[in-house]
Amino acid sequence: MSFWRGIFRHERREASPATRRLYARFEIAHTIVDFSAALCFIIGSIMFFSEAWMTPATWFFTVGSFLFAMKPTLRLWREIKLYRMGKTDTLADRWG
Repeated sequence: MSFWRGIFRHERREASPATRRLYARFEIAHTIVDFSAALCFIIGSIMFFSEAWMTPATWFFTVGSFLFAMKPTLRLWREIKLYRMGKTDTLADRWG
């Protein structure tokens, strides 16, 4: 199976206690990033009501945008790690 067809497979998340822990950690990180990005956008939106706060508001939007960009990055990183964990879990079977 090719690498790109091997990632984003649900059964990798439940393969072992280690993969379940890894998946849970990444879900927590993803949720924290999601809330942080939303909070940045809310604060930035409120700041935009005042002319004096335009520059800090723009920075909040910029930080929020980077945080939103981290979401798919975290998911891809998680899936690559799970893919690699699956490969090492079957290594003994292949050489046995």
